[in-house]
Amino acid sequence: MTESALRFQHVAKRYGAAHVLRGVDLELRAGECFGLVGVNGAGKTSLIKCLLDFCALDEGSISIFGRPHHQPAARRPLGFVPERFTPPYYLTGADFIRYLLSLQGLPYDPQAVAAMLAALDLDADALKRTVRSYSKGMTQKLGLAACLLSRKQLYILDEPMSGLDPKARALLKQQLRTLQRAGGTLFLTSHALADVDELCDRMAILHDGQIRFAGTPAECRAAYRAETLEQAFLTCIA
Repeated sequence: MTESALRFQHVAKRYGAAHVLRGVDLELRAGECFGLVGVNGAGKTSLIKCLLDFCALDEGSISIFGRPHHQPAARRPLGFVPERFTPPYYLTGADFIRYLLSLQGLPYDPQAVAAMLAALDLDADALKRTVRSYSKGMTQKLGLAACLLSRKQLYILDEPMSGLDPKARALLKQQLRTLQRAGGTLFLTSHALADVDELCDRMAILHDGQIRFAGTPAECRAAYRAETLEQAFLTCIA
């Protein structure tokens, strides 16, 4: 039986009178790539904040590899890149990666860093520059590089393709496939349903704080008698 990497059970979250998450039930199996999709305001980022214990649940529970999510040790296997990634602007790229790795007790390996930057199409000279000089795409690549160098079991990626040009998107997809083949588990959100269709073993549609669909992209198209995932998504949330 495949191990459960993440399990959300009856998760509810309210901000005042606003119900952001309404009894979310979802399971992510170890070793799979899982995509969470939804319109802006559907609750995707709130669900991730709950997972990371950035905010308390109003109801329900979350487990990470079988351990309650609010235990610090439970989050040790996680690597995370937020949608709005903003590293300290005064650090150089090298300083930022070195700092992130040091927090996890990992050494700074110049060869591994250079290989990861090349894999994401970020010029190695960017390591010498302060982050304030980076473009949005460069900043995103830096965050992804630091996260992927951390060698985690489970990667939480909130809109990882944001700001990336077509070449960088293709290269990142290659990296994500490599991580999965090596046994890694991926949980990502994306507004690009074509990327979800291409990368994800399974997916879920979150709308108005509730899971409307969970299954494979092919099952989603079949369930809504749609030729494309975009058409199925629109039917699902109608």
